[in-house]
Amino acid sequence: MKNRRMLFQAGLASLALTAAGYLSIAQAQDPLKVGFVYVSPIGDAGWTYQHDLGRKEMEQALGDKVTTSFVESVSEGADAERVIREMAASGHDLIFATSFGYMNYVDRVAKQFPNVKFMHATGYKSGPNFHNYNARFYEGRYLTGVVAGEMTKSDVLGYIAAFPIPEVLQGINAFTLGAQSVNPDIEVRVIWVNSWYDPGKEREAALALIAQGADVITHHTDSTAAVQAAQEKGVYAVGYHSDMSKYGKDAHLTAATHHWGDYYTLAAQKALNENGMAESIWGGIKDGFIDLAPINPVVPQATQDKVAQLKQQIKEGSFHPFTGPVVAQDGKEVLPAGQTMSDQALGQMNYYVKGVSSKMPN
Repeated sequence: MKNRRMLFQAGLASLALTAAGYLSIAQAQDPLKVGFVYVSPIGDAGWTYQHDLGRKEMEQALGDKVTTSFVESVSEGADAERVIREMAASGHDLIFATSFGYMNYVDRVAKQFPNVKFMHATGYKSGPNFHNYNARFYEGRYLTGVVAGEMTKSDVLGYIAAFPIPEVLQGINAFTLGAQSVNPDIEVRVIWVNSWYDPGKEREAALALIAQGADVITHHTDSTAAVQAAQEKGVYAVGYHSDMSKYGKDAHLTAATHHWGDYYTLAAQKALNENGMAESIWGGIKDGFIDLAPINPVVPQATQDKVAQLKQQIKEGSFHPFTGPVVAQDGKEVLPAGQTMSDQALGQMNYYVKGVSSKMPN
């Protein structure tokens, strides 16, 4: 009797092990559930469009190893926390929050869901299950500044900006430095719209800058409104995030473009293979995060060649857009001649360089 009971117990144990094995196999085959939170509509150009292209590239690369979902037009407030928490609670393994203003909400939710991995775009906070990723947008900005500086006739460039955070100020200053490198007389005028995506405000700002004499317009906002306004008014434009040439066939000179697909694939693959996380990263041209849209043929070939050479030098690390001397708007030297600005100094940028004529917002 004792032996029969032992055999029965051994059989139960074997069944349990078998069941556990099947469960383990099933779990191993479960696709990684990946969520994306977007600050604006996806549309067909702009910040969110580029992130969604990256999501699709990741899906294509990893096939049935992943499933993805997204929520668009999520404002940077309590709504962001609600959406991020709902994604975490609904079984997502990896969540990409794609706007700077989501940072504190991601930080809060990540602590409540330690088994979920959170990646936040363009912020600086991190934690055990919360990393960040960013692009050196300023590298593309410098190159587009060279194009704008060569093409302006009025020597006045217009810049539509969202919020006065270091990332945006890096872009304004890099654009100005690039333009000054070929045109020392350049003046950059900035209008802040206090929104990442508000086509109406962006258009009004573009028209105001054009009325003030700007004959090349660029923007750090999500829509195509600035390019469309430039096309309508017969001035030039430099797009941002995406190639926006279809919205300004004559106006569009080029654009600084963003590319997230390889990174999203890497981050998801790392979670699949190692149950780990991609490290925090600040990638630039050499990493494939930043590129330029095709340059309009109206731009002289010599300028196109110069931009191509600078792009290669940035890629190789032999040129940095913030190489001293860098002088602030008030005339104070913030970086001596020959020195390269550190990442820490870039991350704390809170001033305009000389050549920007507008006042910093309070």
